[in-house]
Amino acid sequence: LHSHCNDPSLDDPIPQEYALYLCPRGRLHSRLQDFWRESKRQCGKNRAHEVFPHITLCDFFTCEDQKVELLYDVLKKVGDSFSQIFPPSIFLTLHASPSYLGFFIDDSQANVLKDFAVAFSTEASALADCHVKPSLKQFHLTLAHRFYPHHLKTLEQLAKCINPGEPCQWVAALYSRDMRFVHYQRLRALFQYKPQNIDELMINAGDLIYVDPRQQSEAGEGWVIGTSHRTGCRGFLPENYTERALESDTWVKHREYIFDTASRSFTKTEKQPNVKPNGEAHNLSMSRSATNVVSLQNAALRRGVLVMSHGERVDQVFGKSWLQQCLTADGKYYRADLNFPPSLPRQKDSMKQFECDPPLSCCGIFQSRLIGEALLDQEVTVSYVYSSPALRCVQTAQHVLQG
Repeated sequence: LHSHCNDPSLDDPIPQEYALYLCPRGRLHSRLQDFWRESKRQCGKNRAHEVFPHITLCDFFTCEDQKVELLYDVLKKVGDSFSQIFPPSIFLTLHASPSYLGFFIDDSQANVLKDFAVAFSTEASALADCHVKPSLKQFHLTLAHRFYPHHLKTLEQLAKCINPGEPCQWVAALYSRDMRFVHYQRLRALFQYKPQNIDELMINAGDLIYVDPRQQSEAGEGWVIGTSHRTGCRGFLPENYTERALESDTWVKHREYIFDTASRSFTKTEKQPNVKPNGEAHNLSMSRSATNVVSLQNAALRRGVLVMSHGERVDQVFGKSWLQQCLTADGKYYRADLNFPPSLPRQKDSMKQFECDPPLSCCGIFQSRLIGEALLDQEVTVSYVYSSPALRCVQTAQHVLQG
């Protein structure tokens, strides 16, 4: 949130898009990654390289931010109900055509995957109010797509080096992406660039940038117009400071359910009991009903986090020389302006420490108290407060609690 403080779209109500993928782990995943690297080296990049190895269960759908945690509960609930009937191994059959190469799933096992996708879709639609479409195509794991026909023989030879019977653990993973940049190119910054002009973009090495090929007419030769994935800011940047990145590099993995008949697990939420506001354990295995919907929604609201920046600092108003404006000849503090605080906290050493660690102004104190009063008015209970050791942050936290 702090890196997005200058993002012009920060407050826009734009929901993310989510997808449910079945991903391999273990030796099969390693063999698939070897194929990814070798096919790219020998035949160049194709459409399949944009995303990691996966089987699509539910294609991208939108979900409101406040209902995302319900999707986590749905994934766990549906995963638990299928864990005992999920196939211990999935049989993969290699299929090749002039523009496609991949593994198809055995029909009997594909039916289980289809039932799982339909169950997730039904539960997500009912509980999280999402319009989820389960995959209707034949389940497959793509190896190569949209390649030159003369590369087919080489790709087939590489694919035959993959033993589809390698030990594998399958994971149902929930990913999200920013729906605004679906058709954009992705670049990765190789070097830091500090803007020389106001319309240029600040980038650090490793930053990901969205670039719309249709909007590059304004950019001069050697420059591109991009939007930073890290900050949300838009501007010009030198093209030779970047390289092409993958589509999935900008995706976020939220939760995953590991199918393991020996020991079931749900990453990040398996060991966390679903707790109602009154502290009682909440059972998700009950049949879906109006009561269950309300209970799940309460479970999603059981925790919240409020992240805020500090209030207005005195140096933001009076400049870096603010301390000189309010010190007497003998070094004592006096209130030179009504926006200066009535007094300064006691410092162990000299007053000059405040130059590097300025306090809040009166307006900053008022802002902080006002937020505290608003939280109190909404009956928000604060359980824990975490603050930077900077004086302005400690004071902000103090006045929020006082409010």
